[in-house]
Amino acid sequence: MALEMYLDLFSQPCRSVYIFAKKNNISFDFRKVSLLEGEQYGEEFGKINMIRKAPAIRDGDFCLAESIAIMKYLAEKYQTSDHWYPADLQKRARVNEYLSWQHMGIRMHGSKLFWLRLLIPKIMGVEVPKDKMDGALEDLEGSLKLIEEKFIGDKPFIAGEQISLADLVAIVEIMQPVGSGLDVFEGRLKLSAWRDRVQAEIGKELFDEAHQGILASQEMVKNMDSSKMQVFKPKILRFFL
Repeated sequence: MALEMYLDLFSQPCRSVYIFAKKNNISFDFRKVSLLEGEQYGEEFGKINMIRKAPAIRDGDFCLAESIAIMKYLAEKYQTSDHWYPADLQKRARVNEYLSWQHMGIRMHGSKLFWLRLLIPKIMGVEVPKDKMDGALEDLEGSLKLIEEKFIGDKPFIAGEQISLADLVAIVEIMQPVGSGLDVFEGRLKLSAWRDRVQAEIGKELFDEAHQGILASQEMVKNMDSSKMQVFKPKILRFFL
């Protein structure tokens, strides 16, 4: 049975898994899961991932969730190039340091701005108060500063001279608010130069393929049927408003 990947490229973690597999010539069957339409809550997807989140994979009888776990699994199974998840103790520690930080350190803030700028006005039919938007932007700017000053520093990539899983996970998260029309690279020369290096290592064609959906999201959200997204209202009220 072919490796199956359950993905929605609207999602940052899904994009990282997709890019990693494609870049390393790992063959898989793409199974689209539309998160904004709630397909992760369907009965069939529940058999693959009880956590009800994408990405998820099925490799024969083995099912696995969580993007970081999936990429580490693929790196070991397919013996990908060492630079992705280095055997060197300290380089691997640098990768793990970023991967441990990023969940709350950047993902939360980039995702929040995407929701505040695009999805909440569409689903709720109201504009987000300026103080909430300003606070979210301040949080994101603090995280981007940390990425530049601590994680990248004076190195080409987060773990050193070569791209790693840390860079891949970082770039997909940073691109999320870009999809809402916010140019997070403006005025950030170090971050922009790092982005260009990451894009070059991934390959522009693959990078653009993975991000074409999110970069077209402003137009896509305009044309979406908001009634299909009402399942997210409780989450919005609990976490954002």
